[in-house]
Amino acid sequence: MQTVLGAGGPIADELVNELHRTYTKDIRLVSRKPARVNDTDELVAADLTDAEATRRAVAGSEIAYLTVGLPLDSQLWERQFPVIMRNVIDACAEHGTKLVFFDNTYMYPGTSKPQIESTAFAPGGRKGRVRGEIATMLLEAMQAGRVQGLVGRAPEFYGPGSTKSYTNSLVFDRIKAGKRPLVPVNAHTKRSLIWTPDASRALALLGNTPDAYNQTWHLPVDPNRQSYAQLIEIAGEVTGRTIGYTVLPMFAFRLGRRFVTTLGEMYELLGRYRDDNIFDSAKFATRFPDFQVTTYREGVEQILTD
Repeated sequence: MQTVLGAGGPIADELVNELHRTYTKDIRLVSRKPARVNDTDELVAADLTDAEATRRAVAGSEIAYLTVGLPLDSQLWERQFPVIMRNVIDACAEHGTKLVFFDNTYMYPGTSKPQIESTAFAPGGRKGRVRGEIATMLLEAMQAGRVQGLVGRAPEFYGPGSTKSYTNSLVFDRIKAGKRPLVPVNAHTKRSLIWTPDASRALALLGNTPDAYNQTWHLPVDPNRQSYAQLIEIAGEVTGRTIGYTVLPMFAFRLGRRFVTTLGEMYELLGRYRDDNIFDSAKFATRFPDFQVTTYREGVEQILTD
């Protein structure tokens, strides 16, 4: 049995598809209101902030994938993410279940220095501090031998379908709708973006590779990093249109956050748009040389031609 904790989002759904396609048909989906991805999926409704419900959800699982996402709300993150991680670690320890944690980069410093698996945490805001806290909880549990686990860390998403990210919502979704794309802070800094199906395939591969455990892995990205200006140029080539764009400067977010809550929640993340964002996934590429990473051109073409 392989169990997905936090089923229902794009990453989790693609993960379930890859597990079913390549590794096992014995899959359990856990969320407050789970829905089947495949006919054979087992559904378990559970609130992972409830320790007993979490123990029941994990029971009988060989591997559990923690893919829970919460709305961008700092108070909610501070209240729920540490509780969820503690409950999941305890449940996996009790049942001898391996734990694969899908993580992000919010705890990294927002500088142009390359990010590798050993980069020290230096969060620039509340959400980054929470992500650093829960990653550290798992790393300490792994080091202490309480659980056999791994961290699969990803930078910002871009992808098909209902992928939720600033890049999709501000750039590609607007291009698809015939609107002018909006670029946060700087159109010419290099971006490290992960194609969501690649992230899920890589997470499944790591979870089913015994020697990948007790480590942190940067999930694979196209190393030929592009700026937003370059990505929009590719979009123009794909659509046969000349596409302009508008850059949203820092002061626009600074003013807007006074009136729009979502802009306030985004503000702490803007440093990563001001400078080059170099997320290095060479460790994964070296260990899994046959893994085919989606290029930025292939990704943009798929988004805009679906």
